[in-house]
Amino acid sequence: MNYRKDRYGNLLSILGFGCMRFPQKGGRIDIAETEREIVAAVHAGVNYFDTAYIYPGSEAALGEILHRNGLRDRVNIATKLPHYLIKSKDGLEKLFREELRRLKTDHIDYYLMHMLTNRETWQRLCSLGILEWLEEKKRSGEIRQVGFSYHGNSEEFCQLLDVYDWDFCQIQYNYMDEHSQAGRRGLTRAAEKGIPAIIMEPLRGGKLVNRLPEKAKQTFAAAKVKRSPAAWAFLWLWDQPEVTVVLSGMNSMQMLEENIKTASEAHCGILTEDDQAMLADVKQTISEGMKVGCTGCGYCQPCPKGVDIPGTFAAYNRCYSEGRFWGLVDYFMCTALRQKATAASNCIGCGKCEKHCPQHIEIRRELQNAQKVLEGPIYRAGCRLAKLFHF
Repeated sequence: MNYRKDRYGNLLSILGFGCMRFPQKGGRIDIAETEREIVAAVHAGVNYFDTAYIYPGSEAALGEILHRNGLRDRVNIATKLPHYLIKSKDGLEKLFREELRRLKTDHIDYYLMHMLTNRETWQRLCSLGILEWLEEKKRSGEIRQVGFSYHGNSEEFCQLLDVYDWDFCQIQYNYMDEHSQAGRRGLTRAAEKGIPAIIMEPLRGGKLVNRLPEKAKQTFAAAKVKRSPAAWAFLWLWDQPEVTVVLSGMNSMQMLEENIKTASEAHCGILTEDDQAMLADVKQTISEGMKVGCTGCGYCQPCPKGVDIPGTFAAYNRCYSEGRFWGLVDYFMCTALRQKATAASNCIGCGKCEKHCPQHIEIRRELQNAQKVLEGPIYRAGCRLAKLFHF
């Protein structure tokens, strides 16, 4: 296993164990199989385990397995505060105590604000006393480091980097999302501030393995060095020094063993120019099924009405490259989980964005097309629920 340092010089395995997708049996977590994989991962050198309060059964399963096998002191636990469920400082404390109980521990190594959306959301938490609460927890040692996970555009991500002295951050990033979500711009900005980046969705929920176009599969097969699509995707990330840990939701021993092997070989600069060119070809092949030629550069931003134009087009494209369900999920997370909605329907057709688009995209027309596909009854119902529960 290879390791990279966090902000304070602690060594973290470059492969992290994502605990959202533990093996299932009969609709529940298969504890026996999950235990087998977690124990094997720890013995192979994996020392970063990422869970969350809202992952059904995950915290309790992880806590029980680490406790039963005497492994708690050999790993770092990362879990998350569902700030959207918090109404008071007392609520913060009650929920945190529940997480400690589930995880059978007296401290959390890496504590994240789950899906922090923008500065307004952070300001709401500050009004509830979270700054004082975090200071208390860090002073007592109950929380070692504080970070946040993020789904949204690079502009708001960069703004969030400045609202608190974060110890780390967590973003969705892969070779297809290089210029969407926080993207390379956000990753670079975090590195400039000395904030380590934990990467989620390196395979886009498995889509960069299981739903590749046939032409992309052939490109991988023809590469000089024979690696699986998953290995190529991981190496694209580990080739970058700004990446600290890459999470993988490993739910089989085969997947675990392959990822450990790849992580043991990975280092910055491992990819050659030919490798990079091959991955660019794969990316182009996947992109051919997309509707809008948006690169996610962000020159069209900010929109006077707050429309997340790159995020909308990324979700719209994903509907056609990976399936409508995943496009809708992306769109909901990037536009609805905000204090102020950033949906395509906010567009008033002013045309300011089109004056700055390097790709000369007819943005107003394409936003209308995206709205028709993305803002149906399911999306509108989700928005109502988000307002009711999230905010």
